[in-house]
Amino acid sequence: MLVTGGFRLTEFTFVHAADLHLDSPLLGLAGKSAEYAVRVEAASREAFDNLVSLAIEEGCRFMLLAGDIFDGDLRNFQTGLYFMEGMRRLGEAGIAVFMVLGNHDSANRFADKLSLSGNVHVFPKNKATTYRLDDVGVAIHGRSFPRPDVFEDLAREYPASTEAMFNIGVLHTACAGSEGHHARYAPCTLEQLTNHGYDYWALGHVHAYAVLGEHPHIVYPGNLQGRHPRETGPKGAVLVKVNDGRVTSLEHRALDVVRWASITVDVSGTSEHPELLDLIRGQIAQGVQQADGRPLALRLTVTGTTSLHSKLILERAVFREDVETLLATLSDDVWLEKLRLETVHPEAPDAVDPTVAGKLDQEVTRLSRDSAIAQVLEARLAEIRTKLPAGAHADAFIEQMRAEIPERAAALARSLVSEAGHAPD
Repeated sequence: MLVTGGFRLTEFTFVHAADLHLDSPLLGLAGKSAEYAVRVEAASREAFDNLVSLAIEEGCRFMLLAGDIFDGDLRNFQTGLYFMEGMRRLGEAGIAVFMVLGNHDSANRFADKLSLSGNVHVFPKNKATTYRLDDVGVAIHGRSFPRPDVFEDLAREYPASTEAMFNIGVLHTACAGSEGHHARYAPCTLEQLTNHGYDYWALGHVHAYAVLGEHPHIVYPGNLQGRHPRETGPKGAVLVKVNDGRVTSLEHRALDVVRWASITVDVSGTSEHPELLDLIRGQIAQGVQQADGRPLALRLTVTGTTSLHSKLILERAVFREDVETLLATLSDDVWLEKLRLETVHPEAPDAVDPTVAGKLDQEVTRLSRDSAIAQVLEARLAEIRTKLPAGAHADAFIEQMRAEIPERAAALARSLVSEAGHAPD
């Protein structure tokens, strides 16, 4: 192999993925739609199959997996066997795999005990180490999580770059500024990674695709498959081409099987129901098109000032049926995960409404803020909390209910008052 200026002149391709969360449990989804929950859970395996096929079809020299291959404890050992079969397929194609165990993998009793094929290299938990691929002049550095809750900076102890090699760091981390909804495990800074001397940092843990830097490349590929309404848009992995020691191409490839979308439609000024539905149809049609033929799980929020507000609140179930009927005309595979009504009624021209309806509206506002009502709500939430599993998801659910219930009750009461006020004598 030709060597010039201390660097091997060679061209190769690799794929970088993270946060596969194979067979991840879909909290709360089964209660809304058992059928869709099964489909999304199966989608994590199908997305993994797409990843394996991508690496083979693109002739990748190796694959990087930056943690959270599994999702906590292996509830079904078949998940591990499924992963092993994918690794075997890569081995038969001559593709090496280098992986670190993330926080979820370290909580898994079986993740580091699987009998993986010889092409798979799992970085140890005790210290960062280096694997070399001399045929393409690559040095790959990494360390697995020793336990689920790692709060120390693991990157600080990664080896120095290997001279005359293309250096890659594989790291499961919450890099400063990119944490989002994710715990600050193995924190580091962008400046720190930039100055470490590597050519590419293959990060994992954050589920959104992001390129934090280009010299060197510091990349989150995001997760393979969206699992809930906050994980919207294309999900997949990053395909990287290198030539003469430089990244010449970096492309995010969508590998997800089911697409999540969160769409907000402002219906301000609408006064007729068909007009309102036409607005919603137009916005959702764009979301269906962007899903590129994939099944779409939709969270729809309807906002704005409209004289239809009271009717929508009072006939919420009918409105949802209208939206679902509309969806069926756009695609045969769109599921309405949640419909949020956040519309408001046009304000009355007078600041103070002297009518009976106006006085009732003021009373509704007072009652919604009454401490006695708040005490009843807290007692009921405490009962609900005892029936939920421990964890951040349950805490977030309770907080959401605490914030939304008083306002929803008040909105319903105001709608009833409004309808009564407009009824004929």
